Amino acid sequence: MSARIAGYGGIRAPADIDQAIHAPARLIMMTYLFVVESADFLFLMRMTGLTWGNLSTHLSKLEEAGYVAIEKTYQGKKPLTVARMTDVGREAFRAYKKNMQRFLAELPE
Repeated sequence: MSARIAGYGGIRAPADIDQAIHAPARLIMMTYLFVVESADFLFLMRMTGLTWGNLSTHLSKLEEAGYVAIEKTYQGKKPLTVARMTDVGREAFRAYKKNMQRFLAELPE
């Protein structure tokens, strides 16, 4: 059920916004992963400005939701962690985008 936004008549806050995606750090990660096949941790750290620990925590939440798959391998002797968006994550991101567009389109100019 949606809640009315004070001062905006019939506009309702989107109750169906996916909170696993909506957190700012996770939203930016999902946005990058939506347009690339996969991304390693270093790329995501640079693009998001998150620390290694924060990035790991947020990616774990996306992985728990089934939106991201994490692969840990080695490049030579160095560990390499790569994230990719799953098909479920792609569908969830499309639904998130659609819900936000609909919600924002209802706002007065």
